[in-house]
Amino acid sequence: MSTSMPNTSHAARADLSAAAPSDVVETRLWMEEHMWLYALLRSSDNVAPTFRFPDLLSACVAIVFDRDDAAERIFGFLGTSLVLRAPTTPRRRESLWRPQYELLHDLQCSPANKHPNPKFQLDQLTTACVALCRQEGESGAAVLRQARRNMVQRHASAQGASRYAR
Repeated sequence: MSTSMPNTSHAARADLSAAAPSDVVETRLWMEEHMWLYALLRSSDNVAPTFRFPDLLSACVAIVFDRDDAAERIFGFLGTSLVLRAPTTPRRRESLWRPQYELLHDLQCSPANKHPNPKFQLDQLTTACVALCRQEGESGAAVLRQARRNMVQRHASAQGASRYAR
C-alpha cells in the first residue's frame, strides 16, 4: 500500500500531543476524501472554533453511524465504489477521536467483515464514512455541525468522569 505522509505543521502536532495519548487513534484516509476534508478544514465556514482533522474525521464517522443502516451504507460504498479504485491509491495518516474509532473497530470486527465476505481495513471504513458525508453535502456544513456536537459530548463525558473520580 502506498502512503503519503501529511505535511503536518508543528502546531498541529502539538495540539494532538496535548490530548491524552489514548484520546485519539491514528488511521489512514484515501486521498480523494482527504482532499475534501482538507478543503473543509481550510474553509471560511470552519471558524469559532476552528476544527482540526480529528474533529472533522470523527464527525464524518458519527454522522454515518447516527443512522440505523450505517453498516449497510458503508459496505455498500466499499463494495461498489472504493473496490473499483486502485488498491495502491495513496493514503494520508490522520487521527480521529477514540469514540468514533471504536465504532469503526466494532464494524471491522463484525461478521459483515469476515469470511466469506471481503475483509476491509480501518482506512477503507474511515474513507467510506467521509465519502458518504461528502455525497450527502459537498459543503460539509453537516460535518461542522456534528464536530460541534461531538465536542460537547466529549466535554460532558470528561466532566462526568471527573465527578466520579472525586
